[in-house]
Amino acid sequence: MFYSPGCAACEDRQAELRSAAQEAVKDLEWLDVNVIDNMDTAVELGVITLPSIVIDGEVVFTSLPTRAQLCKALTVRSGARK
Repeated sequence: MFYSPGCAACEDRQAELRSAAQEAVKDLEWLDVNVIDNMDTAVELGVITLPSIVIDGEVVFTSLPTRAQLCKALTVRSGARK
């Protein structure tokens, strides 16, 4: 999840979304990425709005998804990797 420090919406939902993601996909690696410290990576991946969620190197959400939306996207992606 790409975020900007001081983003109240990001801070409020990070733990909830991380927990949902880890429940949806076993052995999931979740990274909270401070865009200010990782601008090159954000640009490389095409992150243009914050918060954004990148899954397998692709920007999937350009705003905070619901718990169900995130779980669905992760489940679809993890099934495609098997």
